Amino acid sequence: MRIKKLLKLPKWLLVVVMLGGGFTYWQEVQQREYHAYAGLPIAQDWKDWQRWHHVLRNPGFMVGYSDIRMNPLWVTYRLEAKEAGGSGARPSGFDEDWRSIMRVKHGDYTGSGYDRGHLAPNYAIAKVHGREAQLKTFLMTNISPQTPNLNRRVWQRMEQSAMDHFAVLKKEVWVITGPIFDDNIQRIPGKFIEIPDAFYKIFIAPPSHNRPLEVLAFVVPQDVKGYEPLAQFVTTVREVETATGLNFLHRLPQVIQDQIETTKTPNAWQLEKVSTTKGRF
Repeated sequence: MRIKKLLKLPKWLLVVVMLGGGFTYWQEVQQREYHAYAGLPIAQDWKDWQRWHHVLRNPGFMVGYSDIRMNPLWVTYRLEAKEAGGSGARPSGFDEDWRSIMRVKHGDYTGSGYDRGHLAPNYAIAKVHGREAQLKTFLMTNISPQTPNLNRRVWQRMEQSAMDHFAVLKKEVWVITGPIFDDNIQRIPGKFIEIPDAFYKIFIAPPSHNRPLEVLAFVVPQDVKGYEPLAQFVTTVREVETATGLNFLHRLPQVIQDQIETTKTPNAWQLEKVSTTKGRF
């Protein structure tokens, strides 16, 4: 009925509606690209249903969410150097996201043995993007199941290094992060939430007048003890792409992709200074 009513509108009004819708979509695309460096991650093979996801735009960060896995497949955000200090108080719980089809609740993780692991981090997003953005990090579409030793130790140390060291060193850093799944599907007991086998994090420092584009990639398995040096988990972007089935930085010229995605350059990030640093907590 709505379509029939729409078709009865004057042609000039239909044109205005179509142009307005197209402009709104163009604006949305531009806003999405503002939260990404060299393109939002995309599936390498669009026919691979396990990589199907839809994009959710939040203040300060973007999410590629999979209703099939009930996990974000990627999250991307920008960091910059900020003075150390507190952030706004954490909310008392995590919220469902009405934009997801298969909605995950705070209580779905309770008693599972897994932490609600932030992908866009609470502290960094709060410091760089403000209180509204911080609260959005507590949407369940930003959360993946993480073991306590990963979430509270290695992952926390990596997020701490991002703000205290990488952002200070490079002035501006883009981050892409998410889970890695193998073919042996495991889920939270009694739920459809898939449990990742590992997590990746890619740091990107845009080129400046005195340095080229630089990247630093990590893959961290779920079964860490928590005290391992961060340098142990360094990998290449290309290896992350192989493990995830996603394509990162695809808007860069292919020759540049081939160069930066196949090399490891931890020295350029002075990783040795924070590789064994203890976490805040």
